[in-house]
Amino acid sequence: MAIEEIERMIDCKRQPLSKADQECPNLNPVGREKTNCTIFLGYTSNLISSGVRDTIRFLAKNNLVDCIVTTAGGIEEDFVKCLAPTYLGDFNKFPGQMLRDRGINRIGNLLVPNDNYCYFEEWIMPIFDKMLKEQNEEGTVWTPSKVIARLGHEIDNPDSVYYWCAKNNIPVFSPALTDGSIGDMLFFHSIKNPGLKIDLVEDIRRMNFQALYAINTGMIIVGGGLMKHHICNANLMRNGANFSVFINTAQEFDGSDSGARPDEAISWGKIRKDAKPVKVYGEATLILPLLVAETFYKSHENTKNTK
Repeated sequence: MAIEEIERMIDCKRQPLSKADQECPNLNPVGREKTNCTIFLGYTSNLISSGVRDTIRFLAKNNLVDCIVTTAGGIEEDFVKCLAPTYLGDFNKFPGQMLRDRGINRIGNLLVPNDNYCYFEEWIMPIFDKMLKEQNEEGTVWTPSKVIARLGHEIDNPDSVYYWCAKNNIPVFSPALTDGSIGDMLFFHSIKNPGLKIDLVEDIRRMNFQALYAINTGMIIVGGGLMKHHICNANLMRNGANFSVFINTAQEFDGSDSGARPDEAISWGKIRKDAKPVKVYGEATLILPLLVAETFYKSHENTKNTK
């Protein structure tokens, strides 16, 4: 059912614009080319920490989604992996105290040395210096999405998801950008070279306009929490998304938005009343690559073969 729903998104996106839509000016503040369906992709940070980063990079590299939302970890871990490797460990084998003594951080069954974040600091601090100078001398207004785009350009590494987002003008929103190592770096920078400002209000405008100015919208939301609601709430501004797929293991009983079923989103106007949304209860690192292989990959290959 999830495959079928994503296929409906892709089919809708491929439909040519009506004459009225072609003549209507493109009001999208990021200047992304208008299509018949704007596809939102949201995911939690652990998917970038894991090998699913490769699947997400495929979508960004081939310009197959239109807007990405993730958490701070979902941004910084991509850049950290460009600077130094993450190692495969074990969920239970290594006690936290032992890892702490050896300067190793555990992300589930992954191991990240402290040195990786030192390399990250050495890379990002000079960029923040340049951004502050541009803010003071040129009046540049930085927002989380503009910061992410700038870092994507600066990393200049095709292994990076956000390198491809920057290259393909796919906006990436992270309203809690300070909730991670990037936040630590901004804190350190504010002590060493104070004054850099990041405007959240401007970014909520940029985010909501992705939905408001869309002809149709589709949501693919992998995991829960902040990024799930941020996408859904943007689609509330247009009385709901046309297509939706949720993938997570969260349950509805605790009343959180993470576990809320699509039917609850319909009650808020975040999904259209006539939509056929799908929620898959399952482990995302297993499901997402299979889902992408059966939908976006097949569509991409078919398009290449017909050219």
